[in-house]
Amino acid sequence: MDSNILFSLFAGAILLFAILTVTTRKVLRAAVYLLFVLVSTAGLYFMLNYNFLAAVQLTVYAGGIVVLMIFSILLTSHISEKARMATLKEGVFSALTVVAGALLTIVLIINHKFVATTEPAISTDVQNVGRQLISYGENGYALPFEVISVLLLAAMIGSIIVARKESLASNVKSTDNQE
Repeated sequence: MDSNILFSLFAGAILLFAILTVTTRKVLRAAVYLLFVLVSTAGLYFMLNYNFLAAVQLTVYAGGIVVLMIFSILLTSHISEKARMATLKEGVFSALTVVAGALLTIVLIINHKFVATTEPAISTDVQNVGRQLISYGENGYALPFEVISVLLLAAMIGSIIVARKESLASNVKSTDNQE
């Protein structure tokens, strides 16, 4: 298949499902749409022959993070629960933020001087990538991964506590109404 057609399909899928992710009111559907965005992104990485990055995208993000989000949703809320609609003020501020972020990104890309190199600065063979993932030294990524894992754990515990407080409050109200 022609690479332009394949790129267009992946890019269209990313745009469509990204819009569906942020516009749906059902939280579980939003997580599934996000899964489609991440899988399509992995397809783009495969097209560019970034096989390792595509595999990480599929295993870590599509396979791990989205599954974690879906389990969190199922454990802390009702499946049929709908998110509240944003107010007009929140919608305007969100739109302004999106436009500002897009303009900043476009300006940075246009003004950046891309320099073509003949050889990568760091070897990208699997052995070197593995060494960098577990290294704390120069070009090591172990510390950022540990910080992100602690951050995700804290966010998960916080969301569970917030969901339990809301469910406990609604249970107390329902028992008060029955008396």
